[in-house]
Amino acid sequence: MSISRVISHSLLPLTPPSTSSSLCSSKPMISSFLRRNQVTYTRILRKGSSLTARAAKRNLDNADGMLGPEESFKLDHSGPLEASSKTEISFWSSKYVLGLTTTAGIGGLLFGYDTGVISGALLYIRDDFKAVNDNSVLQETIVSMAVVGAMIGAAAGGWVNDLYGRKKATLLADILFIIGSFVMCIAPDPNILILGRLFVGVGVGIASVTAPVYIAEAAPSEIRGGLVATNVLMITGGQFLSYLVNLTFTEVPGTWRWMLGVAAIPAVVQFILMIFLPESPRWLYMKDKKSKAIAVLENIYDPDRLQEEIDQLADASRKDSQSGKTVSYLDVLKSKEIRLAFFTGAGLQAFQQFTGINTVMYYCPTIVQMAGFSSKQLALLLSLIVAAMNAVGTIIGILLIDKCGRRLLALASLSGIFASLLILSYAFSLQSKTSGATLGSGAGWLAIVGLVLYIAFFSPGMGPVPWAVNSEIYPEAYRGVCGGMSATVNWVSNFIVAQTFLSVVGLVGTGGTFLIIAGVSVLAFLFVLFFVPETKGLTFEQVERIWKERAGGLGMAASSGGQHLQGNEA
Repeated sequence: MSISRVISHSLLPLTPPSTSSSLCSSKPMISSFLRRNQVTYTRILRKGSSLTARAAKRNLDNADGMLGPEESFKLDHSGPLEASSKTEISFWSSKYVLGLTTTAGIGGLLFGYDTGVISGALLYIRDDFKAVNDNSVLQETIVSMAVVGAMIGAAAGGWVNDLYGRKKATLLADILFIIGSFVMCIAPDPNILILGRLFVGVGVGIASVTAPVYIAEAAPSEIRGGLVATNVLMITGGQFLSYLVNLTFTEVPGTWRWMLGVAAIPAVVQFILMIFLPESPRWLYMKDKKSKAIAVLENIYDPDRLQEEIDQLADASRKDSQSGKTVSYLDVLKSKEIRLAFFTGAGLQAFQQFTGINTVMYYCPTIVQMAGFSSKQLALLLSLIVAAMNAVGTIIGILLIDKCGRRLLALASLSGIFASLLILSYAFSLQSKTSGATLGSGAGWLAIVGLVLYIAFFSPGMGPVPWAVNSEIYPEAYRGVCGGMSATVNWVSNFIVAQTFLSVVGLVGTGGTFLIIAGVSVLAFLFVLFFVPETKGLTFEQVERIWKERAGGLGMAASSGGQHLQGNEA
């Protein structure tokens, strides 16, 4: 017999229904009674279940009041008691959640567009500004200044998210996107262009923190990974769109200005849509706006599941209120369990960048030209194919992340990344030995194959996994701050890669550079193997207990943490 929570009221009839049919017929009466007595949520019982004579008494305050601090549930073993099973939610079953995810994901689209568009625009910026063409450091600065802005935006984004909410943070990011796109579009010289890149970068940084957290906090646990990965699909879709736009404007006067200015359009669309969307239910609950939080949750969950989610929010809110302080960046370092979570999240973000993804996305057309394909249009077309592979691979990741798990997906991804980087290294080493590749040469095409394979392996795993894990491994009170800090690590790593790639190529050659990145992918594999727990299907509260166990010296095996908790829950 399965015994779980039952919510009732002391005035309910003490005689339980004798048959399943009478129980079914009494459901409307019970729900009506509970509503009249200001009980916020009820449990829908399975057929064949029966209520005991005594159950827990729940006392709620007015609409936005706190749940009673001493709230508890008493089980009466005098009769059979069976609660409803957890209602499973599929990826496509909630159009409301998909709507929230898609709208929030426009921030990811802008993130991806900005990441990809500069690779093609840079080819034409060099033609317009001789100083840029003659100075590789200036080229790197134009590319990486958006990353500097993203570092600032990500660092501040966690604070903005916690203080003002996920919705207002998204609106702020859109405003910065619009301003930055306009400044880049009209830039009369490289310095103004760099300023515009800085504005856009700050918006990207805020969006990179906000979108995954907003989606994760509204997502049911069993599809949370796939929904957060949808944001990554929007990022890769934005990169694909940027290459498509680059190819479209190759013959238009003011080529690169159009490429960079178009980013304002999706920012305006998201700004308008976000005005009509709700705030994150978890943020609302944490800020003592409980009736608003419950109203949002009612659009996501069935009544039987709704109670369970509100219980978890109440527990998290009670812990936060008992701590009695506002979380600061230093607090992350003071708690061992939070340090462990942050180390894992930040490590994943750093390895995502150091395994080379934005080396490929920022400089893809340049790499294609290095491989011997000198035509700008052909370089952009081949880059478009690589970006399409990135988007398709992310779709595969969405389908697998909640089935295979985050950890297995990351390990498989890193294995393929290592192999494809070796192919790239060999192709460019072969090119240098043969005094350069020409259009259609074996070395040139081998490099393209290496690029495609790299994206095919990276996009389903190391693309979405770091963002999914970072959206779910931190406790409620630390989610904004730690999310911002780990995203900052991502952008600092991104900056290092973007600012040094061409210089490192100049020192050790393209083949040697990709060989170095292959070595980093081995370190990333070991990091995931030993430090990253499996969080597939776990609630936020269950994930929090993983770090408590590890901080106490228990459950150190990364693979056992999630399984141990799932066993306890069962």
